[in-house]
Amino acid sequence: MPHPITRRAWLRAGAAAVGAAGLGSAAGNFHHPLGLQLYTLRNILAGHEDETLRQVAEAGYTQVETAGGSMDTLAPILKKYKLKAVSSHLDELSISAKSPDEYKGPPLDQLIATAKRHGVEYVVFPYLPPDQRDGVEGYKRLAEKLNRAGEQVHAAGLTFCYHNHAFEFGGPIGQRPIDVYKTDLDKKLVNFEIDVFWVSVAGNDPVAILQEFAGRVPLVHLKDKAAGTPVQYNERVPKESFQEVGSGVLDFPAILRAAAAAGAKHYFVEQDYTAGDPIASIRKSFQFLSGVKV
Repeated sequence: MPHPITRRAWLRAGAAAVGAAGLGSAAGNFHHPLGLQLYTLRNILAGHEDETLRQVAEAGYTQVETAGGSMDTLAPILKKYKLKAVSSHLDELSISAKSPDEYKGPPLDQLIATAKRHGVEYVVFPYLPPDQRDGVEGYKRLAEKLNRAGEQVHAAGLTFCYHNHAFEFGGPIGQRPIDVYKTDLDKKLVNFEIDVFWVSVAGNDPVAILQEFAGRVPLVHLKDKAAGTPVQYNERVPKESFQEVGSGVLDFPAILRAAAAAGAKHYFVEQDYTAGDPIASIRKSFQFLSGVKV
């Protein structure tokens, strides 16, 4: 497998390109929209967009989530294969940067305009880097920035979401990042994209978290977790911890029921690392979801 590209590098490459509804065809009882987060395919997508997206469509996916800037390149190919980009991950520094020198990409309003131009409905703050995790007061300051960004996104007629990892659940109850976000993020301006893998890595039941944030979770990330994965509050999990949906220990029938009850509208398969061919991986996840009973 090629050397992995980091999420930050992938988003940065997509943002640089700015300057230059369908349902998943799943059978069984899972009838909600099903998409793919293209980060899963980052090591094979660049330079091979047509062939890669053709295989995504052939695997059964009809929706994708990507980085905003890359849409200018991907849009005609997505249309060719009847794939709809319903959500886009922003470069996090377009919102969280502490100084102008920290972020050199397109401004947030341009990223939002790109998403809107291509019919994207949701834009997502994807990740807070470790060097920006500054305790309760820092998370409160970030919540203020997220609310301001949410105002811009909302004014454009789109929906803004925050994507979680595991660190949000670490620390004393009431002082965890997730606690700050729950109280300080404006419910009308900032929603959540719940990643069930990271929720579980942090020692939580994804069903309980989906229930806790019901009404604020339009987007869900689906990936499974290997048995024996330790509870931790950072992203440094073993690569083998990432498993195809249905191949690990998470109770996906219960998770999917809870997500639907919480108001989830779009479900994206994502696997940060795959042991082999990422196309084979996304096929395996789709096949499971195609037959899962919920």
